[in-house]
Amino acid sequence: MRFGTAAGHAHMKSLAVPSPVQDWIGCAEGAPYFETEGGRSWTPVGYNEAITWPNLAMLYRRRDPAVVERHFARLRDSGVTCLRLMLDYNQVRHRHFESRCGQFAPAMVQLWDDLIALGELYGIRYLLTPFDTFFMARRWRTHPYSRSNGGPCSTIGQMFTCPDTRMAIKNRLAFATRRWGHSGAIFGWDLWNEIDINYAGGDIASCHAFISDISAALRAEELAAHGRSHLQTVSVFGPALKARPELADIVFRHPSLDFASIHLYEKGTIDNPRNTLAPARATARLMAGALRHCPAERPLLDTEHGPIHAFKDRHITLPDAFDTEFFRRMQWAHLASGGVGGGMRWPNRHPHVLTQGMYDAQKLLGDFLPLIDWSRFRRMPLDARLTVHDFKGLVTGCGDDRQAVICLMPDQRASSAAVTLEIAGLDPGVYCVTQFNPLTGACEAGQLQTTQNSDLEVLVSSGAQDMALAVARLP
Repeated sequence: MRFGTAAGHAHMKSLAVPSPVQDWIGCAEGAPYFETEGGRSWTPVGYNEAITWPNLAMLYRRRDPAVVERHFARLRDSGVTCLRLMLDYNQVRHRHFESRCGQFAPAMVQLWDDLIALGELYGIRYLLTPFDTFFMARRWRTHPYSRSNGGPCSTIGQMFTCPDTRMAIKNRLAFATRRWGHSGAIFGWDLWNEIDINYAGGDIASCHAFISDISAALRAEELAAHGRSHLQTVSVFGPALKARPELADIVFRHPSLDFASIHLYEKGTIDNPRNTLAPARATARLMAGALRHCPAERPLLDTEHGPIHAFKDRHITLPDAFDTEFFRRMQWAHLASGGVGGGMRWPNRHPHVLTQGMYDAQKLLGDFLPLIDWSRFRRMPLDARLTVHDFKGLVTGCGDDRQAVICLMPDQRASSAAVTLEIAGLDPGVYCVTQFNPLTGACEAGQLQTTQNSDLEVLVSSGAQDMALAVARLP
């Protein structure tokens, strides 16, 4: 496997048990997915959390850690393996990770001590990003790095080019890994939340140089402290990538990064959905486009999506049943289009918590994952290799010459008739085909032989409900 290239606390009584996250996470050798250093496939199934939102808020100053611990038990039981978190969240001033530039707030350090311990206990890993850039931009004058507040940087547009600010960022990451980087509860580092040229005075070369420098500094710090380094990525806001395609060279192909991450926001379809099929179609299309940018061996996943325009601008929390179906369909479209896992929702609800149906959907996704040998799955979009007869709705799939994942989502006009699909380009042999119901978890497996043309013909039991297929060649 490939790792990143070039403390528990006494008050948590159950920390004496062996940690489920002792192994670190690396990239699988020869496949664009993840595995533990012990060689077990590992998939990030989870969503975005924040330290001020209801599920974690009571851990600050240990106001009621038992509430937070119960939430982590729920996450474990729901099949959640990963949370994406920012080291601080500056919607309110007293949650800055640094009270002043270079002075780490004791209450925040304690909060993170406890979060790492909870992750180790309940088998939850974290994708960490150093700043809450959204509220940092909106409350720049109160930020510890702002010159108006005693910091090194006069404007947010100079964060990538100001030498003193860059040193402060390196210091923040160095502090974090020296204190918590020993732990397998850290999955990886998102070096910058939604990178953009706006932080570099509009200069793309400065963005590239910034990531090169920050990546090298963090990796060197981790190698010195731990003898190995956690995986690294950098995220991008989908519409910003569309407006500035030159960012793709950093996000998808930067030689210092280990995996690629994109935030799947799109106007109308995802950020303000009117039905649940259009967001799934958009997910399949956007992931296919991202895969074209991404090296074949590099894992790719969505690390933020959701109805941001409906929530933030229109002040709408989507109805639970609709939002749960929206969540579920995006999740399966992401997996079947070549993404690692189901993507990571930003709740965009009031309050910022997932519905029970969303947790249930993640549990079912986790039940499906063992049907594929991800450590040997060299996924590519099936495109013309996949033919579906007499079906109205979304069909998306990815595969190689021995395995495939396919998802069918009918539109409202779909009939209940069975559907036939054909997969071309497979190695000759006998295949196990499992039909999996994403709503109930019911599954049915059968064995099929390829034709003389190396095609596999599959009869899907019903075209009137969502269905996921796992196709795997038998030894």
